[in-house]
Amino acid sequence: MNGQAAVPPELRVVWDDGADRDLGLPAYATPGAAGADLRANLPADLRLTGLLLAPMARAVVPTGLRIEIPAGYEAQIRPRSGLAFRHGVTIANSPGTIDSDYRGPLGVLVVNLGAGPYVIAHGERIAQMIVAPVVQVRFAVVPVLADSARGAGGFGSTGKS
Repeated sequence: MNGQAAVPPELRVVWDDGADRDLGLPAYATPGAAGADLRANLPADLRLTGLLLAPMARAVVPTGLRIEIPAGYEAQIRPRSGLAFRHGVTIANSPGTIDSDYRGPLGVLVVNLGAGPYVIAHGERIAQMIVAPVVQVRFAVVPVLADSARGAGGFGSTGKS
């Protein structure tokens, strides 16, 4: 490059009706963060009490946002490690993928794998969103696949290290 920083792609955002805009947009916690934190933007009737998630229960937690991901990119929704470690609350379909042509509400599918109930508070950071380039491939049927050092070795075939 010519010494100039590349301009990052723009992810366009619209607030859902009734969303608490004071929570702000997704944000990177540090300059080196790969993921932007997503916050629980609960409906008005749950903002004081939070959303109770029983052990082994799942829920879609609203973020109050709809997003427009640039063509050629996807958004990946990933767990927050501290929430998973301390409470067993993680993302049920981790990583969740949001395609660039989706325009519906941005919700986070959480599951409580912990031993006790967990209350998701309004405004709590519940997940992180990573925006990444996507390559769509052509699929071709061929008579045989090229050899490789690993071959057909599956799960655990590369040994322990």
